[in-house]
Amino acid sequence: MKEGKITKWPKSEGDPIQRGEPFFEVETEQIPNVVEAVDSGVVFQIVISAGTTVPVGTIVAVIAEPGEQPERIEGIQAGEVIEEAPPAPGRPAPTPAEKPHEKKFVPATPAARRLAKELGVDLALVEGTGPKGRITEANVKRFHEEGPPAPKVTPLASEMIRQAGLDITAIEGTGESGKITKEDVQRVLDLKKREEATLPVRSIPFTGMRRSIAERMHASLHNTAQLTMFTEVDVTEMIRFRDIVREEYKKDDTVRISYNDIIILATSRALKHHPIMNSTLVGDEILLHDSVHMGIAVALPEGLIVPVLRDADKKGLLEIASGARELASKALEGTLTVDEVTGGTFTISNMSIFQVDGVTPILKPPETGILGVGRVKEKPTVYNGEIAIRSVMFLNLTFDHQVVDGAPASEFLQTVARYLEDPYLIMT
Repeated sequence: MKEGKITKWPKSEGDPIQRGEPFFEVETEQIPNVVEAVDSGVVFQIVISAGTTVPVGTIVAVIAEPGEQPERIEGIQAGEVIEEAPPAPGRPAPTPAEKPHEKKFVPATPAARRLAKELGVDLALVEGTGPKGRITEANVKRFHEEGPPAPKVTPLASEMIRQAGLDITAIEGTGESGKITKEDVQRVLDLKKREEATLPVRSIPFTGMRRSIAERMHASLHNTAQLTMFTEVDVTEMIRFRDIVREEYKKDDTVRISYNDIIILATSRALKHHPIMNSTLVGDEILLHDSVHMGIAVALPEGLIVPVLRDADKKGLLEIASGARELASKALEGTLTVDEVTGGTFTISNMSIFQVDGVTPILKPPETGILGVGRVKEKPTVYNGEIAIRSVMFLNLTFDHQVVDGAPASEFLQTVARYLEDPYLIMT
């Protein structure tokens, strides 16, 4: 983590706060975090406003002892602010080039000015009927009681406005005494037509999760020697196995086994037989892990996140199904903790829901392997020497050739395939 965005301050300056109490919320590259107060006292100063992104190490607030008056912090103490919070609605941020607005003189009688001030009427909006258009007291009173007079408009212009459904108050009249003419309406219609004909280019900020994914995937391809191999698997028995388990637990609404749960189980067991695939490359060492901490890729509207199912190799099918479902729900709700998205030893990216046959998944460093899963589909195939309709899927294994060669990687992939072709082998 190099920077974070302060998103919320539940406390205000002057509020008491206790050690361990939620102090503020910060959004990292992938997940939001609640930061707790490190001490008790009073919120003396909030240095960084919500909506601002700052580097790690920046002082964001000051907690003081009750009655203590430390020197207030001005500016940023660690690096520059990267992104300022937008101005509050209705209060645009001033720029150095701005100049005070100069009010246009409006001719009015002294009595009219006094009454306008008392009633809060803007004289610039009042139509004067006195000599040379001077605003009288009666004009101010009528404006206050009746509101602005209806815009003057020619009959033809009025009909054009009605047919086009235009807002008459948004049309500037250029006729006599500001009357709206057909030319004025036509000008608005032409402008509207040009705007509709022009397809605007939308801009999406390349920040947050999207930027984090881009940087990590680019680094993964740059720093590892990635190779992907494919195999087609007959999963007819896996489907039958899933249906049997579902039928067994059909009365329990909390249990619903999916293909992905069986694939996680099969992969976890296969990794125990091929420990080199359950390794991470850290510096000059290849670390072989005793436990399988399975990363499960979850697609979000703003990107991709990989929560980690810890000790997947020690869990049964029902435990895997429950744990995977809970992690997926947290991912979609944005409530995953740092511990739940770190420490993975292998990852599964299941694309079957998107009706994709195969993918070339990118490694999640420092892991050695990632398994891509395609959709299940029926097709004619040779089975027991005869042509039969069977359910098949593609498995796609990407591995780091720096850590493992093609032969051991293919042996691991074939073990996973065997388990899916005959799920009862997993139990042996």
